[in-house]
Amino acid sequence: MNDLKSRAAQIQEQAHKMNKEVFNQASYEKIHQQRNDLQMSSPKLATLEDAIRKSGLKDGMTISFHHHFRGGDKVVNLVVGKLAEMGFKNLHLAASSLSDVHAPLIDHIRNGVITKISTSGLRGTLAKEISKGLMEEPVVFRSHGGRGSAIASGDLHIDVAFLGASSSDPLGNACGYSRSENAKSICGSLGYALPDARYADKVVILTDDLVAYPNTPNSISERDVDYVVEVDSVGDSSKIASGAIRDTKNPRDILLAQLAAKVIVNSGYFKNGFSIQTGSGGASLAAVKYLRQSMIDRDIKASFALGGITAHMVKLHEEGLIGRLIDVQSFDKVAAESLKNNPMHKEVSANEYASADEPGSAVHYLDIVILSALEADVNFNVNVLVGSDGIIRGAIGGHPDTAADSALSIIVCPLLRGRIPCIVDEVTTLITPGKSVDVIVTEYGIAVNPGRPELAEALKAAGLNIVDINWLRDKALSIIGTPAPLPFGDKVVGVVMNRDGSVLDVIKNIED
Repeated sequence: MNDLKSRAAQIQEQAHKMNKEVFNQASYEKIHQQRNDLQMSSPKLATLEDAIRKSGLKDGMTISFHHHFRGGDKVVNLVVGKLAEMGFKNLHLAASSLSDVHAPLIDHIRNGVITKISTSGLRGTLAKEISKGLMEEPVVFRSHGGRGSAIASGDLHIDVAFLGASSSDPLGNACGYSRSENAKSICGSLGYALPDARYADKVVILTDDLVAYPNTPNSISERDVDYVVEVDSVGDSSKIASGAIRDTKNPRDILLAQLAAKVIVNSGYFKNGFSIQTGSGGASLAAVKYLRQSMIDRDIKASFALGGITAHMVKLHEEGLIGRLIDVQSFDKVAAESLKNNPMHKEVSANEYASADEPGSAVHYLDIVILSALEADVNFNVNVLVGSDGIIRGAIGGHPDTAADSALSIIVCPLLRGRIPCIVDEVTTLITPGKSVDVIVTEYGIAVNPGRPELAEALKAAGLNIVDINWLRDKALSIIGTPAPLPFGDKVVGVVMNRDGSVLDVIKNIED
């Protein structure tokens, strides 16, 4: 720290001398070059190894990452690989989410570099190994809003945050896009990184596009940044829209999307100034396309669209059908470019998006949310985290946050996936409590929560096929029979946290 202050003092003295010079055009050009050189000698610039050493990171501490590059992320593997090389042990990895690309973490868990994980989701080989009991400590799962709240309250204390940015200047003003010609990556909103940047003890920005000061507008301010590391690549932008974030061509998903749009139109909430969010999953994302024509026909405009913003949302905004876009995560490059260029496209932190205890949280003002599900039960409880085979294969995301706070929460899911029922007696893992769910849309019929009789009547009056949730369960069983119980063991491999910080459910290991 003393070295950092000493270097900063030297730079201050150099800048002071330049400011006092009386200069002509020639001297101006000389001073301009000197200023550029001065920027590039910023005391915050460091190699990754130097930044780690200077951060004061020690064994047993907590490191954090964001997942805005989704399947294209390169920061987690790069940093944890370097930490392993440097001999660190017993670290707590607190990522906003983890995916298939993070399979190298398996070796780091086995070698004792990582012994704890907190996240919103797990996918791929890493998730499979953890589901089978790879870790001694259970993974702690939080919703996006719950993670933001836990960071702000100190329940999830971050010692060093390693945050990938599409561009940064030498002082740490960083964002998820770049205005330079050398831009290598773009991810758009850094909403899930913003709580880390604000509350972590130390913040390290990693970027593959180091630009001249000042990098504005910026998502992360230099005031919150301790070190800036230039790397070859922070992420592959082409993989932002991979996995669950897709433009579906599946006929069943299209049918579910059309039905969800009809539920919205006839719900009583489809009025001028309504607000909307769609979750991940083909059907829930596609519903916006089918809502568009009804908005045009009835001359209805939305006040804002929230959450993970897609190209479909951007199109409706550009057509004047949605007033503003509130973006915690850009789900494709079109949305990321829109955030860069459009002042009505606003970036928000996870706390501003979905924190239960933040008064200005956007979900508090959300009218309609369309969400997907792996399974739902007869009490309208929803599971989006553990698959029908007992393997963790998804993410909580903002599912329970938006369902709880929205005026109308709609779940879209098929009755069956292959030979597996999606409407069951009891969900494998409770993620979103049934009291937060209003409607479940399947291709065989639409179930409405008994607590919303007025909604059921409105949808019946519109000619929609309203059925009892128990009928949907029985229909699924009549087609495929009763599945054998899953071979869960006794080891707890995951703990699901509620929005209020209490334990909602636990996940047991699945046996081969």
